[in-house]
Amino acid sequence: MWTRACSQFFKLSYRNKNLGLGLGFCTRCYSTAEKGKRFAALWGNGDYGRLGLGSVDSQWRPVICSAFNGDSVRSIACGGAHTLFLTESGRVYASGLNDFGQLGISDDKNYAMEPVEVSGIEKEIKHVSAGYCHSCAITVDGELYMWGKNSNGQLGLGKSAPKAVSTPSKIECLTGIIIEMAALGSEHSIAVTDEGATLSWGEGNSGRLGHDRQSGLFNFLSSRSEYSPRLVKRLEGIKVNTVAAGLLHSACIDENGNVFIFGERKLHKLNFGKSDDVTGPSMLSELPISEEVTCGGYHTCVITRNGDLYTWGSNENGCLGIGCTDVIHSPERVEGPFLRQSVSKVSCGWKHTAAISADGYVFTWGWGGSHGTFSVDGHSSGGQLGHGTDVDYIEPTVIDLGSDVKAVEVSCGFNHTGAIFEYK
Repeated sequence: MWTRACSQFFKLSYRNKNLGLGLGFCTRCYSTAEKGKRFAALWGNGDYGRLGLGSVDSQWRPVICSAFNGDSVRSIACGGAHTLFLTESGRVYASGLNDFGQLGISDDKNYAMEPVEVSGIEKEIKHVSAGYCHSCAITVDGELYMWGKNSNGQLGLGKSAPKAVSTPSKIECLTGIIIEMAALGSEHSIAVTDEGATLSWGEGNSGRLGHDRQSGLFNFLSSRSEYSPRLVKRLEGIKVNTVAAGLLHSACIDENGNVFIFGERKLHKLNFGKSDDVTGPSMLSELPISEEVTCGGYHTCVITRNGDLYTWGSNENGCLGIGCTDVIHSPERVEGPFLRQSVSKVSCGWKHTAAISADGYVFTWGWGGSHGTFSVDGHSSGGQLGHGTDVDYIEPTVIDLGSDVKAVEVSCGFNHTGAIFEYK
């Protein structure tokens, strides 16, 4: 009873950015019985209710989302303008824009300002992922369900499937195959099985699917969409542990810690070597043994086994966190605060990045919504860095969350951010 009352109070208080309240203030109101309990907090652009806070207001600092009937939140996935929440009980909730059915609730509701439970999946869910306009969930027994925009086959439901699907649909062609994880990009999807095989489907331009293509007339790449999951042949025989998908590129890490990347490298954004596009996976020999990879708009981040953070690609608005805005063509270590502490989690948005240090602090950097981008009447709709302003940060900067919580997961959307915190 006390927990619910406290949550409701701060749900209202936090929406007033002028109050200047931090998460630490709220956590002091909870009893010691709440230690270990996890919850979601979000910040950034609030259009269409993507933050799940009951309004369309943007938030400049993290705000607790308390809409799950007391159920702890296990995982969060931020997409283009929507967010997925996975609770400890294996239920999925969604908020934000629903123009292509990406919330998985119905096709007659354009948006949801508070998290609504996704229906139609009878089994417990273990993993969720959000793309720009599509979503997915994986059940505990490895079945993959997808919904949302399907203009280029990114749902993997076959060529005859509708261009938009508003309810979770199982990919039947994967029956008998156990999917461990999936990553969704702008209009493509990539997944890995329990045996380490890599599958990809959706929009194939720029080689983002990893399927080798030949150049056609006038040297244009003869790439096409894949409407059903297809094995990435170049990775056959290589056991992949984790995959990532960005705007126009993808990446994965094998069991030995090797990083492979494929997709667009044009305009000096992702390139190494002489090729503009890499249609098949290429291993990055410059990196130490790695454990986690994430892809953004035009940048990539990797965490090594030692907890070092490396980044490369486009550096618009300082999204690489290396103290400048110069394009970086090959992996470079992010230093600053990470010289003194290791990194446990990282996520890339379109032009911003967030990471969690080993001791549970959240750092963000890159595009904060400055320079009038997406502004209305001079008021920016940014705030995705969570520092109370919309200015850019070119180095990792910690978000002041108080001493009573630690972060365990973070996810960057197009211009909003979400994280899972745990009471100490």
